[in-house]
Amino acid sequence: MTAHELGKRSATSSAAVIRLCKSLNLKGLPDLKLRIAGDLQKKIEHGLRDIEPNESAITIIDKMTSNSIQTIRETAELLNIEELEKAIEKLNKARRIHFFGIGASGIIAHDAQQKFLRIDKTTYAFTDVHMATTLVATATDEDVAIGISFSGETREVSQFLEVAKNKGLSTISLTKYGQSLVSETADIQLYTSATKEPTFRSGATSSRIAQLQVIDILFMCVASSQYDKSVKHLNETRNVVETLRFPSKGRTKVK
Repeated sequence: MTAHELGKRSATSSAAVIRLCKSLNLKGLPDLKLRIAGDLQKKIEHGLRDIEPNESAITIIDKMTSNSIQTIRETAELLNIEELEKAIEKLNKARRIHFFGIGASGIIAHDAQQKFLRIDKTTYAFTDVHMATTLVATATDEDVAIGISFSGETREVSQFLEVAKNKGLSTISLTKYGQSLVSETADIQLYTSATKEPTFRSGATSSRIAQLQVIDILFMCVASSQYDKSVKHLNETRNVVETLRFPSKGRTKVK
């Protein structure tokens, strides 16, 4: 069908069809058709499966593994390459990187800090909005602020990005797919799977895995773009950490 025919059959208009394509970040109706055709060829997913009372360990292993794989696949498909490349460029040039998240998203912020510190990036991670905005207040337009919120509606994360933007920082959001308070505040939007969490969430399992996936992708892309330097710093940090471990059997202990 043409856009006109599709509008007529859906009791809307050709303009509404085009707006739909644009809202999905597609180039036009032909692109939408290709995406739908591709989705129809995929194996049918059963959605995230919840844990039942007194389930066996083996079925819980199967459900959790299936849920994780589905979330990872959906997140990979949702990542906009253009937005991702913009984020990579900003992180490459950043003087300092500020990660901020609350609750389970705060764990992701600290994981990101640990990764980027290992490739010699000056990085901070906060779960307290007062501490985060205090540091951002001394930042410059060479810094990057990244707000993490699965729901995208965490007001403190939006406030953090707003303060950062007013200071001239580049801002990046990491939220579930769709318009939200946090994503609308950021210059660059990165999305994870928006699949609804099962009732028995076990501490935001699926959303946490999706957020970690995007952070890992960002880290690997930045590390790859400065490969030799990254390998050097990773080896240095690995060697230092090795010296902190307990000596193996037969070695003399350091007093």
